[in-house]
Amino acid sequence: MGKSKQTRNHNNGKKKNIAKTWKTKRRTKDLDQIHSDMKPETAAKLLHQEVDYDVTGCAQHYCLHCARYFVDMRSLKEHFKTKVHKKRLKQLREEPYTQEEAERAAGMGSYIPPKIVEVKTQPLEEDME
Repeated sequence: MGKSKQTRNHNNGKKKNIAKTWKTKRRTKDLDQIHSDMKPETAAKLLHQEVDYDVTGCAQHYCLHCARYFVDMRSLKEHFKTKVHKKRLKQLREEPYTQEEAERAAGMGSYIPPKIVEVKTQPLEEDME
């Protein structure tokens, strides 16, 4: 029979780092980014976004703590009851890591344990009315 002359058909001449692609496929926001989003002025902007047809649910149903968009209010309410959302709330209780804390850990000050921040599930539009 012999060897086929055609080689490297599937990658179309491009070499991609597959490992990096898989690691970053479902990347979510880090906890410190979510803490900055939870500030009142930023939270108001995120919860009351303009209609955007490129985003799931037209950007009207957003979970602030998980940084996710949902199709409708019902699916958002169901998300609030899930283990994933409750686990994220528990992670957000700890204050975000700062540069001052890094310097104290390096021996440039005395250790102060991180503060616990009270985090509650965001209020829904239906609950406010």
